[in-house]
Amino acid sequence: MMQRVLTLRLAPLRVLRSRSSPSVRPAASMSSLLITQPQYSWLKELGLHEDNAGVYNGAWGGQGEVITSYCPANNQPIARVRQATVAEYEETVRKAQDAWKVWADVPAPKRGEIVRQIGDALRRKIKALGSLVSLEMGKIYVEGVGEVQEYVDVCDYAVGLSRMIGGPILPSERPGHALIEQWNPVGLVGIITAFNFPVAVYGWNNALALICGNVCLWKGAPTTPLTSVAVTKIVAEVLEHNHLPGAICSMTCGGADIGTAMAKDERVGLLSFTGSTHVGKQVAMMVQERFGRQLLELGGNNAIIVFEDADLNLVVPSAVFASVGTAGQRCTTTRRLMLHESVHDEVVERIAKAYKQIRIGDPWDPSTLYGPLHTEQAVQQYLAAAEQAEQQGGTLVCGGKIMDRPGNYVEPTLITGLQHDAPIVHTETFVPILYVLKFKTEDEAFAWNNEVKQGLSSSIFTKDMGRVFRWLGPKGSDCGIVNVNIPTSGAEIGGAFGGEKHTGGGRESGSDSWKQYMRRSTCTINYSKDLPLAQGIKFE
Repeated sequence: MMQRVLTLRLAPLRVLRSRSSPSVRPAASMSSLLITQPQYSWLKELGLHEDNAGVYNGAWGGQGEVITSYCPANNQPIARVRQATVAEYEETVRKAQDAWKVWADVPAPKRGEIVRQIGDALRRKIKALGSLVSLEMGKIYVEGVGEVQEYVDVCDYAVGLSRMIGGPILPSERPGHALIEQWNPVGLVGIITAFNFPVAVYGWNNALALICGNVCLWKGAPTTPLTSVAVTKIVAEVLEHNHLPGAICSMTCGGADIGTAMAKDERVGLLSFTGSTHVGKQVAMMVQERFGRQLLELGGNNAIIVFEDADLNLVVPSAVFASVGTAGQRCTTTRRLMLHESVHDEVVERIAKAYKQIRIGDPWDPSTLYGPLHTEQAVQQYLAAAEQAEQQGGTLVCGGKIMDRPGNYVEPTLITGLQHDAPIVHTETFVPILYVLKFKTEDEAFAWNNEVKQGLSSSIFTKDMGRVFRWLGPKGSDCGIVNVNIPTSGAEIGGAFGGEKHTGGGRESGSDSWKQYMRRSTCTINYSKDLPLAQGIKFE
């Protein structure tokens, strides 16, 4: 979701890079790895070792480049993973296709039972897996555990859905005919996920794809490979226990070559990609070139709009959570705060005060509310954005600096005084910078919300019910998530998640998102002895 400047010449080689991932660093020596230290021995409860295989297709392997995973809180190496080669990718796809022949014959409710067991297995490891997310991605511990819980919740949702998916029997205009809408799996679902939600986004796709009768091939972010390995080990154990092919849920850790192969592979019935708008566009073009199907969950330049009648006791904690939660690295992070001129100064003062009271520390400390950025590259992007904002007329209320401590820590930043259409305001920067804009009228605020290229999440704070329904209506927000009196972040799994415009248009998780993972056929069955034609046509 971070905008990235790439030349078209290099673009195909960068498909796999997630949001703000740096170039992969050289493998670290065993003696310096965190996993070898006693306080990190819990990592081995997840089946992790100093060196880990990065390919799973029923058997573990990996003959590609060795990469090291680093902890954003101290930039120390955690452990190593050996990635897939293109040859191993080819082998994995073949095994996944063979596994589909078995999985497609399993009745949907029975597939739901397997997904239920996956959810239960995740529950048993939720603290250790949540701790790994915190250690490797950098988000605070409660968010790491919450992310695993989201996968569990989607599994629960999918179990019930496994007894409900299907199409209607439609009335036919012809006597002795039945009109049926039949839904079938697409086959192999490729899933490319980003660093910021290394468990949950895979879970959204995996649980629904499985109950629909598909097999999955996962490529996680190159900077969170240990999480990919740990999750796959949990899922693989469930499949093995049920005597099912492990390739039903395959994994290939890898570089841009693997990501590009997935995008171009006609055997991949659906490619779900989560990442930046820039890279997502290139993925979409490669998939479309082969007339493939894609599910894109890309950038979001999200806004909260605060009207003069808003409850400021709801506004302030909502804006703070949505702007600095996960250190500003959620696709639904609030990046623009639009304040009515009558409440502007008070809200800015209260948010600035709250920013200064945020508990900053090691992400695995339960008392911490704010952790590091994921990479050193993201820190540089943060500094560049703050500088550009000031150059374009913004006033730095608080923040704007790197923190004097180990790791990728930066100060939560609040900037006022910018024009609503300033270039930096229209640029999604995946860091904790909140741009505050002052508005006068409802029409003005709604227009500003919609003028950015992305259309993911949005929210207004008001007590005016007429305004609420104007906001929800055709002249209101053009986003996929349209909230009232709550933050832009923190969506529930029961609703469809995704956005419009440059956000990609895909929908994951709840509602009827399951349809993305299936193909639809309209079937007409003649059980009469006559052959009447539709529309009353006679052909005699």
